[in-house]
Amino acid sequence: MTEDPTAQHRSSARVWVGFLGMCLGMFMAILDIQIVASSLPEIQTALAIPFDQLSWVQTAYLIAEVIAIPLTTQLTRLFSLGRLYVVAIAGFSLASVGCAASHGFDALVFFRVIQGFCGGTVIPTVFTAVFVLFPAHRRVLPTTIAGVFAVLAPTLGPTVGGYITETYSWHWLFLINLGPGILVAAVVGRLIRVGRPDWPYWHKLDYIGLALGGLFLTCLEILLKEGPKRGWGGALVDVLLLTCMVSGVAAVRHCLKPKDHIVDLRIFRDRTFAVTAVYSFVLGMGLYGSVYLLPLFLGLVRDHTPLEIGEIMIVSGAAQLAIAPIAAIAERRVDHRILVALGYGLFAIGLLANGFASPRTDYAGLFWPQLFRGAGVLLCLLPTTSMALGRWTGGALTNASALFNLMRNLGGAIGIALIDTMLEQRTPVHVTALVARLQAGDPNAARLVGLPLDRFHNVPLPPVDAATQALVAPLIERAAFVLAFNEAWLLLGLLFALSLLAVPFVPHGKDR
Repeated sequence: MTEDPTAQHRSSARVWVGFLGMCLGMFMAILDIQIVASSLPEIQTALAIPFDQLSWVQTAYLIAEVIAIPLTTQLTRLFSLGRLYVVAIAGFSLASVGCAASHGFDALVFFRVIQGFCGGTVIPTVFTAVFVLFPAHRRVLPTTIAGVFAVLAPTLGPTVGGYITETYSWHWLFLINLGPGILVAAVVGRLIRVGRPDWPYWHKLDYIGLALGGLFLTCLEILLKEGPKRGWGGALVDVLLLTCMVSGVAAVRHCLKPKDHIVDLRIFRDRTFAVTAVYSFVLGMGLYGSVYLLPLFLGLVRDHTPLEIGEIMIVSGAAQLAIAPIAAIAERRVDHRILVALGYGLFAIGLLANGFASPRTDYAGLFWPQLFRGAGVLLCLLPTTSMALGRWTGGALTNASALFNLMRNLGGAIGIALIDTMLEQRTPVHVTALVARLQAGDPNAARLVGLPLDRFHNVPLPPVDAATQALVAPLIERAAFVLAFNEAWLLLGLLFALSLLAVPFVPHGKDR
């Protein structure tokens, strides 16, 4: 494959400073997906958000992000790479101020949507910049840097968020974006000058594709959240399901036509891209799902403060930083199939190991699972990114970058929705089962709940008085919640384990 004629073959200080500024902005955008994770209980209390609606603080951001990501292909042509980035990071920063100023759930979700849309525009432009600003033989370092920023942000998010919430208030989770956002916009606007705007292209934007794709993704997310609550029945579920199916089929048919659409789905005919896109989807489910699950467990089950949650979760971030130089070297020298198998295998072990927690599991029990996930994440991301984007140029490159990043964030959005559903639906089931086991005198159930074992000998217990029931009920609910958490961890771990079956379809060879 020939070099992109617009590529900057001078890896000068100017280019590097501009690129690092872009990476910082991407870090902010991804960080904001999870910076609120460890502070969700505080936000819930401050804005009186019902528990079953709490995940929308995360999901609204992700939905907007996955809608914006594919649009970047055409917006890059309209604005040019650098100008699009500046507009997006400026919008992201202003929306952050709006989030901080919100006095209710509706306003917060509204500004989170704007944040997500602008953040979704920022992310693929950074990965596109790697292949536009740097020649092929110098792309490993910028790819690694972009990868570290991309995967470290969701891991450090709860830590940073916990510190900010305890030291100041939850409003500063968003206000901290303003200063860096202004700085990054100025630096990138000054130093990154790639291509020229094509303003007449505004009239050629694929508004039909955007409407169909946005409708499909939005209905899919709402359906995943509301369907299980309503027993997959009722007028709302039927309308969402029908709209989702019709808009999804129409969007795919529309984007498969040989025209200039929001994205060109014909790229999935390329086996290398199709396989790496699937892996990107799986990584998104595991990465964002795990960073959603763990702070919820630590906050709702272990009653940790936001800062304590962040300190516990720093293990994964430290592992990512430690493995980064090794992963960068291995990406150039080791067969990509080995790296993918190792990365997704380590991540699977880390997820499955979390699936056997008890209400008393804390830092020591969470250390090794986090270490495995942290060690595996860059080995998941670097080889797949190189294979997915390294062979494309020009408009095909921006299209590939948009779809590859879309798959990861779509996986995250769907993963969080499924996890939320499991926690809501499975917890009452486990409560009923635990009550039955305790009444039957099951010592294992008593040990899980945290009750003295001297009365539990697999012999049915006599009727329990109301005062004892009131005393034991919170313990049973907490244990049931933990069992639902465990099922969510195991589901994610099984998905990663199954993804290893696709390793033989990963192309042989190393980055060139």
